[in-house]
Amino acid sequence: MLQWVKRGDKMKRAKTSNRIGSPGTFCTPETSYFLRSAPAISRRNFLYTLTATAISVGAAVRPGKAQTPGAPSFSYDNIDSDSYLSELSVVAEVEDSVVFTEGPAVARDGRVYFTNMQASKILRWDPVSEELEVFRENTNKANGLLFDPQGRLLACEGAAGRVTRMDVESGEIEVLADSYDGLPLDPPNDLCLDSQGRIYFSSWPATNVPSRGNVIAVYRIDPNGTLNRLLAWPEVHMPNGIVLSPDERTLYLVESHREAGHHRDIRAFDLAPDGTLGNQRLFVDFYPGRSGDGMCVDEQGNLYVAAGLHALREGSETLATRPGIHVFSPQGELLAYRQTPMDSVTNCTFGGDDLQTLYATAGRYLLAGRSAIPGNQT
Repeated sequence: MLQWVKRGDKMKRAKTSNRIGSPGTFCTPETSYFLRSAPAISRRNFLYTLTATAISVGAAVRPGKAQTPGAPSFSYDNIDSDSYLSELSVVAEVEDSVVFTEGPAVARDGRVYFTNMQASKILRWDPVSEELEVFRENTNKANGLLFDPQGRLLACEGAAGRVTRMDVESGEIEVLADSYDGLPLDPPNDLCLDSQGRIYFSSWPATNVPSRGNVIAVYRIDPNGTLNRLLAWPEVHMPNGIVLSPDERTLYLVESHREAGHHRDIRAFDLAPDGTLGNQRLFVDFYPGRSGDGMCVDEQGNLYVAAGLHALREGSETLATRPGIHVFSPQGELLAYRQTPMDSVTNCTFGGDDLQTLYATAGRYLLAGRSAIPGNQT
């Protein structure tokens, strides 16, 4: 299986660009980013503060499998990781005053877009030239990203409480959703798209952001612009990563609440042709470890989930979930695991001409590895 190889000690300064971006938010030559070989592994904690009032809900157990108290619903024993995913290597490192990478998405030309969420920047990495550049600044702490079939960039702009669509050539930005039932949205987090052009996204309060009326929910934006709320607190506790199965009959949702007695798992829902959800069920339980964050799916329906921690942080999470990419079958069985080098691993997506390159964001790094199964074509 093809392995990604780290570069040597040569350091290459990434070019910055002021060609693309929203009006008044173009990047400047002073922005400093580098692509270089990986340094010694370090740990970095990113602390969130919940502002929603917590209620005590017992942690569920995955049906059909006995769960050991204090342990996730899956085991790392006897898995064959080499048959699914290579080791992950650093392909780019971000250097800025503050760094927390998220939301990788791959454009049709193969370039990888991802966010430095805390710095309110979207970055772009070219796998051919190995150059990293700032694509857009003042992104309102954009989190999850996704390209639609027309090549437009969808973004969850958390600090502005909105989902946007951007023409990457002109820089024109269109707001798709920023309120529901007359009240502003709390920060959108992650999103996915179905073949009918409907956008599904998660939303929950971010760090130091007070509730603005619509707390902790999952929504659907229809092609005509109608916004529908599909799930809300307390049915969901902290909805995060969201993807569809290849046949679009199942919606998977990560729940990642840090506090004890709340959902820390992946839930599966039947997705009806009209875009409504039903038959909620527990797919994978990470409790008491750190739950998943973002995820993607291959063409056979296996889920690739960013989850786990190297070191403890604020909240009740333990280190029961190892830090890295977890590959789960459609039946919830752990098939493969690859460790990531620092906290916190946040998201992943497929790219490359064959859709067999898995990109992941973790701390200040963009990582890449090779998968045996192509990603699902969306």
